Amino acid sequence: MTALTVGFVGLGGMGRGMAANLIRSGFSVQVWNRSPEPVKVMVEQGARAAADLAEVFDNEIVISMLADDKAVESNLLDPGLLGGARARLHINMATVSLPLVRRAAELHAEHGIGYLAAPVLGRTDVAEAGKLNILVAGPDELVERAEPLFAAMGQRTWRFGSEPHQANAAKISTNFLLACAIESMAEATSLGEANGVKPADLIELITNTAFPGMVYSGYGSMVAERRYEPAGFRLVLGLKDVNLALEAGAGQHVPLPFGSVLRDAFLDAIAHGDAERDWSAVAEVARRRAGLD
Repeated sequence: MTALTVGFVGLGGMGRGMAANLIRSGFSVQVWNRSPEPVKVMVEQGARAAADLAEVFDNEIVISMLADDKAVESNLLDPGLLGGARARLHINMATVSLPLVRRAAELHAEHGIGYLAAPVLGRTDVAEAGKLNILVAGPDELVERAEPLFAAMGQRTWRFGSEPHQANAAKISTNFLLACAIESMAEATSLGEANGVKPADLIELITNTAFPGMVYSGYGSMVAERRYEPAGFRLVLGLKDVNLALEAGAGQHVPLPFGSVLRDAFLDAIAHGDAERDWSAVAEVARRRAGLD
């Protein structure tokens, strides 16, 4: 067993699988979560429970996997917390805004704590299997130090530069493309269905000819079957990521015309009660627009 101690913050659907793989790989893991139930589950698997965030930051390395900017800001960017920390490296694996990443990196540097951004590609089942793709950016020496942890949680680590915000820019861009793919499949299957073509038949054609691969086959089958539960990635988080893409685009004067279409579709879905379903449930918006319900 490695002597390295790791603090882990955030035990949602993704965090639980990631922390479990660290434990299985022999790391000494101490966990904290706002609600206590996931902590109890992880303790049963070999983790240590932390009484508070200060105790988490007494570990050598801290990994966090929180939902959004607000959660990161309120829990992890307290100067008092960072000022008293013994941790020398914080790896933020959440998908958050570029301004927040820049601010977090600066604040950590002020307190002598290294900071890496390492958002991931993969749903909850992929996290549980330790097969995530990890997008990382930050100083090379910190990436090298974190590599054994990444190897325990993922199948490949992708480097995107020395500035932490670069990893989040890559993740936001990727999620934007995924949202575009889901929306385009929703509109295409609605067009076909309105003209008597079964959605499942159209998706089978698409995924075996023009667009093979797990994105179109995986999300395509969910769209065709209207199978949105259990949620691997909640629709409300999909809206967050679309908004992050629009914000990042505006920050660099990059137009994203389809982004506004996506934002409105996600808002429509949430207004119709689909916030906690899988983000592929945005397909229901295209069906309603086509008069199929």
